[in-house]
Amino acid sequence: MLLLRRHLLPLLRAATQLPSPTHHRACLLSASASASSSASAAPFCLEEYLVAACGLAPAQARKTAKKAVDQASKDGNKKAFGELRWSRLNSASNPNAVLALLSGVGLSGADIAAVVAADPLLLRSSVKNVSPRLLALRDCLGLSAPQIVRFLLVGSRALRCCDIVPRLEFFISLFGSFERLLVIMKKSNSFLLSNFERVIEPNIALLCQCGLSVRDIAQLCSRNPWLLTYSPERIKEFLLRAEELGVPRSSRMFKKAVSVVADITKEKAAHKLKFLKSTLGCSESEAAIAVSMTPTILPLSEELLLRKIQFFIKEVGMEPQYIVERPVLLTQSLEKRLVPRHCVMKVLQAKGLLNSKMGFFTFVKIGEKTFKLKYIDCHKESVPGLADAYAAAIAGVVPSGIKFKHLKIFQSFLFDGVSATHAH
Repeated sequence: MLLLRRHLLPLLRAATQLPSPTHHRACLLSASASASSSASAAPFCLEEYLVAACGLAPAQARKTAKKAVDQASKDGNKKAFGELRWSRLNSASNPNAVLALLSGVGLSGADIAAVVAADPLLLRSSVKNVSPRLLALRDCLGLSAPQIVRFLLVGSRALRCCDIVPRLEFFISLFGSFERLLVIMKKSNSFLLSNFERVIEPNIALLCQCGLSVRDIAQLCSRNPWLLTYSPERIKEFLLRAEELGVPRSSRMFKKAVSVVADITKEKAAHKLKFLKSTLGCSESEAAIAVSMTPTILPLSEELLLRKIQFFIKEVGMEPQYIVERPVLLTQSLEKRLVPRHCVMKVLQAKGLLNSKMGFFTFVKIGEKTFKLKYIDCHKESVPGLADAYAAAIAGVVPSGIKFKHLKIFQSFLFDGVSATHAH
């Protein structure tokens, strides 16, 4: 917590919101700078500028110019401040200065074109504000030109709205690396713009009070990067709902429960419990216990849960109660794990290479690397073609509909593979 607070303290600057445009035209006419301005001065057209100065193709420039108007209309305040911001796109002066800044930190023409296409409003940003922030990405954070490009493609709005470097330093520290941060920003970068004093810091404090470590918080926010942007009152609600699922704060599943309730309403969670109860023929308390053991089954669709349950009962031969007591089974991929491994299990048992009493649950929960080493690779000689058949099943060659004929098709693929091997 001390580490987090040390990084958070410098981050108390409020983000400035961008204004909305005063008109909705992609081609922006410049106003007279003074009474002495030439009446015959050519109007400034953003679309034409994007082609001539940024190197965008005409069709892309047209799309980008429209995007600038659409973005500006969503970005906030109106009146005089908005007019001031929008006026920076009434001539080539401000855009030229922005392009010079981007070139100055090492971006190529192609890089600049990509960045401007991703965020055309960067061209109207304040050079006075953006210049030191852009230089700090290179000089303070030590980012290379390619890294700056990758950041701008997903986070240029933060660059033009706030003092971004201290925020990046904090989140790089939280998530472990700049590369990891970029992956998370592609899901959502709103956390970069949130107020640290009123939102981010209190939310982190609340999560820490629940016993979550810095690593837990990082993992939680990696899955739900927008979580920290909610109000502290909303976070308290999520924490309470996670406990109401029967997951204690001391449980290692608590952070997953928080992640789940942040994505699903209380009403949908209750409906899913009723579905599990009716489909598996268990009591309400048993369904609730199953969810408390594996809260990640709640966001799964009823259709997908039904397909998995039918597979376990009709194909594997499991009793519904067995599934209720091992709900983690329902979180496994039907196509990538359950069906292919069931095929391998039945083939090995048929050839006497696997104990017939071995349960499918044991077979499923083994990690992929260990599974392939123990049940695929070591049987290359005794079951030729097994590795290819397993790989094909994972790739989707084996169907996984409601009626499972996967084993017959798997065996057919396997025997064809054996024949082909012998033919060579």
